[in-house]
Order: sequence, then C-alpha cells, then structure tokens
Amino acid sequence: MNNINGLFGDLTKVANARNGRLSSWDHSGKNQDYWEVPAGKTTCLGEIEGPGCITHMWMTSSCRRVVAPSIMDPQKMAQAAPVMEIGPALGVVWDDYDPFYYRKVLISITWDDQDSPSVLAPLGDFFCIGNSYPGNFSSLPFNVSLKPEEAGRFGAPCSVSCYFPMPFNRKARIDIINEGDLPFILYFNIDYEMYRDRLPADTAYFHACWNRTARCAGWGNDLQVNAPEVNGVRNLKGENNYTLLDVKGTGHYVGCNLTVHHYQGSWWGEGNDMFFIDGEEYPSLNGTGTEDYFNNAWGMQRNSFPFFGTIVHEADSDGVQVSYRFHITDPVRFSKSLRVSIEHGHANQLSDDWSSTAYWYQTMPDETPLHILPVAQRIPDVPTYATRDGDMPSLTDDMREARESYKRRWKAYRPLRQEQFRLKEEKTARESELNTQFAAEQRRAFDR
Repeated sequence: MNNINGLFGDLTKVANARNGRLSSWDHSGKNQDYWEVPAGKTTCLGEIEGPGCITHMWMTSSCRRVVAPSIMDPQKMAQAAPVMEIGPALGVVWDDYDPFYYRKVLISITWDDQDSPSVLAPLGDFFCIGNSYPGNFSSLPFNVSLKPEEAGRFGAPCSVSCYFPMPFNRKARIDIINEGDLPFILYFNIDYEMYRDRLPADTAYFHACWNRTARCAGWGNDLQVNAPEVNGVRNLKGENNYTLLDVKGTGHYVGCNLTVHHYQGSWWGEGNDMFFIDGEEYPSLNGTGTEDYFNNAWGMQRNSFPFFGTIVHEADSDGVQVSYRFHITDPVRFSKSLRVSIEHGHANQLSDDWSSTAYWYQTMPDETPLHILPVAQRIPDVPTYATRDGDMPSLTDDMREARESYKRRWKAYRPLRQEQFRLKEEKTARESELNTQFAAEQRRAFDR
C-alpha cells in the first residue's frame, strides 16, 4: 500500500490507465497542424469515450481579416506556416486582427449524456484573458504565454494552458462556437487518460461559466471612495452585489478570474466578497475587500503566483484590472446551492464594468443549465481613436496608375485567398470526424 500523499503523490503510484490526445495535427502527415474554424459555425474538437479524465488543454489561435493583396502567391502561402501572417514583416502580408474574437468565440464542454454543457465561456475568458487583452501569467491551473512584441494588443495571439482535471464517465465533447464574422485558426492539444473502471458515483465534474454586468448599478459614482459617508452604508445581505456564480447541486467552488473596468478614476476594489452556502439569507463567508479576496492589500500589486495574481494591472491599462484567485487547497463546499458575489465598491457604490469566469466541481446531473450573453453584449468597452484619413492630394499619372493597379491585383487576389480559407474549413470538418474516430480506436485498443 502506497501511503504517500501531497501534490505530487500520484506520481509515486502506478495507475491502470492509458493516455490519449485530441489535437489539430494534420492527419495527412503534412504540417498544416491547425484548424480553420468557420465564422458562425460550431466545430467539435472531438468526442472521447469514458471513463476518463482530461488532464491538460493547450491552445493557440489567431483571427485576421484579409485587407490587402499580398505579394506572395495565395496558394503557396496557404501551405506555409501561418506565422508570417501572425507576425507580418515589412508589409509582406497586411491582415487586420479582429481585436475581440476572444470574446466572440465560445468554448463549450459537455459531459456524459447531458443535454447542455457544463463549461460555457468565451474562449479568452475561460483561459483568463479578460476583455480580449492577453497578459503573461503563470498560475497552478492556468498559464498564458505572450510574445513581448504582442503585449498591449487586443486580440493578440498567445498560447494558453489549463491543468484542471476534468473527469467523465461516459463521454466528453469539446466544441468551439465561433459567433464572430471571421474564421480563425486554432491549434490545440487536449490530453486525457482512459480508465477501465467507472468513476465513483460521488465524482465531481468540472464546470465553468462566464458572467458580465457592463454597468453595475452604483448609487455613488460622484462620491469619493472610502469617504465616511460611503463607508457608513450597510450591506449585510449582499443585495445588488455582482454575482460570480449562482448554482444548485453538490460540490465545491475552486476559484475565478475577474475583469474590472473602473470609470470613476479613484479606486474600484473596496467591495467585500460574500458566499451564500445552501440557501443562506446572510452569507456565512464574508470578506474585507475585493483586493483582499485576491490576496493583495492596499490596492492591487503586479504579481503572478500559483493560487492568485494580477494578469493586467489597472495602472498599466485604461483602468482595467484582470485578477485571478484559485481555491485549490481551500475549496468552498456546498451541499444544495452556492451563490458567490462581490460588492462593486463598498455597498455597491460604483457603476463599473465587471466580467468573470467561475470554476467549480459538482456531482452530476446538472441542476442549473448554463446561459451566456449574446455576442454583442460580450464585446469589451475600449477607447476609440480618430482615423488619420485626410483629403487626397493631387495625383500624378504614376500615382493614379499605382492605385488602379493595386485595385486590379486586390480583385484578383481576394477570391484566391478566400478559396484557401474554404479548403481549410473543409479539412477541419474532415479532421473533426477523424479526431472522434481516432479517440474511439484508442479506447477500443485500451479495452482489449
């Protein structure tokens, strides 16, 4: 009997299991190892037969609009690695990023024979990319890796990872729902284990949901934060708090990421966290301030720790803070229901823009179907800048011919490039089916 426990205790025990993987690898053996996810469509990354457990998810993606004719051949370019499109050099390729596709695209995961998903969130927010604005950070369950030259850009390409274990008995299905108007490329590896025996009846399944209140209903935006008049207002029942999670069932809450866009210009984080367990009228877990819930103090610090940290700091952005807090060693247990909420400013004084992804585990079947705001209500509020287009000066004959030639080349180039998008989307549809078939073959091989 192996009595070794602790974070890495499982590594000292031999398990009756086999590894599997869903990925975007090119089934033809070539190097086009990404999928083109069509606009307005749902793409299944694969179905996995259980019993099993997803152990790791890695993805990277990019979403670009073709706005100009490249000087490269569109067919040959389509067979090359898309890195030249992601980081175009000296105008060789001029594509325009969709800055908000991380919010337009959803990740949906359905366990066993459920009719609705247990994970439903914008792709970026699920991986702690708040407001479609990636930032480098490393925590125990999530990581984001961003190239330095991409920092400070909405919709910038990066790599994302999730290490939360996700067990299932009968089946796991992972879908990507593209509610944007552009296709986007997606590389992914989803690693999992297969088991011979069914999981116990008390197995808790991974869940995640997203929420946003674009304008929290504040009553004192014109009052100074931490003024004695404000601090004297009572809020014992959490009325009008921002809600991170409101769920029925049996399980435990394991954390969240939170994005706050503060408009007043002072301090946003004075609100207390409140946990209402199993239908409580008054919260049994009361915090002392939002910054305290995220294990900071006297404001927010720039940090990145295993269980808590700052991904985007308000001082480095337009008043936007993206933070995370994971209850890996201190999960919040519930038997019937759980409501997790935070005041937006003390006693809900402020009218800021709040959005969040909550993560929890609970036994199946789900009692609370997940819902998400329509895409138009998910787009972040960001600064807008004046365009630099001005009056056209007088043109020489050479200038006029250059402009006409450009139009002719663009007219010829664009349909050729669009055809390559279509071919890649067809390849993605084929390989979506192949992924599920491949996973089934691996399952049968393990069961023999």
